[in-house]
Amino acid sequence: MSTINKAALQRQATLIANKRIGAYHQIIFSVGDVVRHCKPGNFIAIAVGGDSSKMILRRAFAISRTSENAQFGGTVELIVAPHGSGSKWLCAQQEGTEIDVVVPLGKAFGIPTEPANALLIGGGYGSAPLFGLADVLKSRGCRVDMVLGASVGSKIYAPMEGKRSVNSLKIFTEDGSMGETGRVTSQLKEIITEREVEIIYSCGPMAMLQAVTEIASSLGVIHQASVEEAMACGIGICMTCVLPIRGEDGTVSMKRSCIDGPVMDGATVCWDLVGKSTENFS
Repeated sequence: MSTINKAALQRQATLIANKRIGAYHQIIFSVGDVVRHCKPGNFIAIAVGGDSSKMILRRAFAISRTSENAQFGGTVELIVAPHGSGSKWLCAQQEGTEIDVVVPLGKAFGIPTEPANALLIGGGYGSAPLFGLADVLKSRGCRVDMVLGASVGSKIYAPMEGKRSVNSLKIFTEDGSMGETGRVTSQLKEIITEREVEIIYSCGPMAMLQAVTEIASSLGVIHQASVEEAMACGIGICMTCVLPIRGEDGTVSMKRSCIDGPVMDGATVCWDLVGKSTENFS
């Protein structure tokens, strides 16, 4: 049975930066030496609302990048969209605030042991964790291409940074306001073939992950997907983030995104059963 990330620690982290970037907030926490255990794909669970808040559940946020420096020690960067009450509270916090966090959590992306041609696919602010992943892949000698997509151009996170981080970048927006008109899957088969892609990494909405999985599977390409499921506890207790996963023997069981993921083999996720009763399983 999977267990919580063995490197995870609960601590008071200092918010050292909170910067508005387009539609999102770039938030940086000082977390100390535990940063050395944070890998692309891991997430952080944050106690939001303050001591007197009615928001008793933590909020999970993907770690975008990590760093270590003399001034702040180990830091983690988050890209946050201020949508719900928890994320709005976090985005309103001032620099210097001490906030209760648990980090690192979840299963990280698997990194090839030999140089490979990798394609990174991100939807909206879900693309943020891919930038740190790109750094790691390039340090291992991989060719890294990236495809970013969103409904409108303002929801593409840091397109210039993306361009600097990878060998090539393509952007798609549904309204055509940035890059090409369409979705990340619009030219995916052609991109995989032309770039001789051997492994795909993706972060974004579940519908996007399903569409990418279908194309990757049809071409025999490995697809590691960082799933987006609500995680009320982040440590495998509450069972709110379960997904139907098909095992090697063909049986389907519910796996917890927070400890069995969030990074999962896209081909094992029963996308058509997500959100349905277990009576549909076979």
